[in-house]
Amino acid sequence: MIKHVIFDMDGTLFQTDRILALSLEETFQDLRNRTLWTGETPLEKYRSIMGVPLPEVWRTLLPNHPEPIREQTDAFFLSQLIRNIKNGKGALYPDVGEVFHQLVEKGCSIYIASNGLKEYLNAIIEFYQLDRWVTETYSIQQIDSLNKGDLVKQIVDKYRIEDGAVVGDRLSDIRAAKQNGLVSIGCNFDFAREEELAQADTVIDGLAELTTIIPSLGKLPESM
Repeated sequence: MIKHVIFDMDGTLFQTDRILALSLEETFQDLRNRTLWTGETPLEKYRSIMGVPLPEVWRTLLPNHPEPIREQTDAFFLSQLIRNIKNGKGALYPDVGEVFHQLVEKGCSIYIASNGLKEYLNAIIEFYQLDRWVTETYSIQQIDSLNKGDLVKQIVDKYRIEDGAVVGDRLSDIRAAKQNGLVSIGCNFDFAREEELAQADTVIDGLAELTTIIPSLGKLPESM
């Protein structure tokens, strides 16, 4: 059976939408106060690109702003996200703790690989005490590229993983699994897209399904 499971964070373990709208509105209100933005907060545009690294987020949401303003906005947004996490305004998806517990009981090692920044990920890990089960958490900040497959490769290389799976809601997670010869498990959750999930080896509608799916999975054939 699969012995190593690498999870995405946003839209897979953490219900990012719970704090996304609030934090983004706070950020764009700050821009309005500084006369750097007019109009509504581009929440739907952000939702449409959810899962990409933050530098790409701000290039998309603030295409006409200079890089220093994007960097300031990024820092402010991060501070609001963390504040809202620590204030308990976010939430994990149902069954995260129970699924992690059962997987560890079955002999699985759990990792997190995310496009989120270290400080943000640490806030979630600490608030929900996920380090009870998670071996190590990896942030996109740890690699030079923005390719999630490269991030997963760091985990694969360090822990010499051959029989593993990547669990995530977006195409970057599916591609990261395939790039490293791992099973891809797509999550049909908030930010998922049908055309992306179609490329996964298998798709779940809830994390609880993993407790029966993981034990039944084996290493992909070399031709896959």
